Amino acid sequence: METREMRYFVAVAEELHFGRAAQRLGIAQPPLSRTITQLEQRLGVLLLKRTSRKVTLTEAGSVLLAEGRAILGALAAAERRTQHAATSRPSLVLAAKAGASGELLAKLLDAYAAEPGAVAVDLLLCESQPQQTLHDGQADVALLHQPFDSTAELDTEILNTEGQVAILPASHPLAGRSHVRTADVSSLSNLPLARWPGPGGAYPEGPGAEVRNQTQLFQLIALGRTTVVMPESCRVNLLEGLAAVPVLDAPTVTTVIAWPPHSRSRALADLVRVATRL
Repeated sequence: METREMRYFVAVAEELHFGRAAQRLGIAQPPLSRTITQLEQRLGVLLLKRTSRKVTLTEAGSVLLAEGRAILGALAAAERRTQHAATSRPSLVLAAKAGASGELLAKLLDAYAAEPGAVAVDLLLCESQPQQTLHDGQADVALLHQPFDSTAELDTEILNTEGQVAILPASHPLAGRSHVRTADVSSLSNLPLARWPGPGGAYPEGPGAEVRNQTQLFQLIALGRTTVVMPESCRVNLLEGLAAVPVLDAPTVTTVIAWPPHSRSRALADLVRVATRL
């Protein structure tokens, strides 16, 4: 398979619409359709089910989508790291979810900067899915939170674990409790749980507000439009008018530092060592 074919297929598989995929790729629709058909013929499998109304992935198509994302990500990463190796300013790119682990992140950056031979650390703050920045080569290392972020095909070290809290308007009846349970929060029909985008950018079905970052989320909660269950460390970023109530039966959240397994960077190894020491 050619890289061009893989890019074309991934675009169609993610958009599930040939017109939108063609627009995204900057090409006409007929050559895109021909390329996908030729790819299916050469592989001997059906990748997409097409009707006049919609396009859906077959099981084989789902497999190729996952493989294609990994391949294209590896190519982008190789390009970025090759260019980075030729620069005179050594540095690391650290990805983290915007608004998450703020206290830990600040301590890590300060402690690493004090290390002999420390290099510059550029921050990449993501709205969601920070692990994807490692797969596509945008970042060298990331702070991830299990079970929300996938660590598949990454090397990791555990940094800490914490409980979760429900974020509610301070005026809400549950806000005065010492603790709640998951069922208490999920049954609030007037405050449906917020929805975050998945790996492909699509939102799960549900009545809750669609959110992309913590600032937007907290504002919607303060306005009485939604609620959320989050790691306890989010307390440090709470706006006035919000309350955090421990959720007794929510799963614990594990914060890890993660990096691609093929990395051979001494600076990265030093950063990971400082993180685990903290």
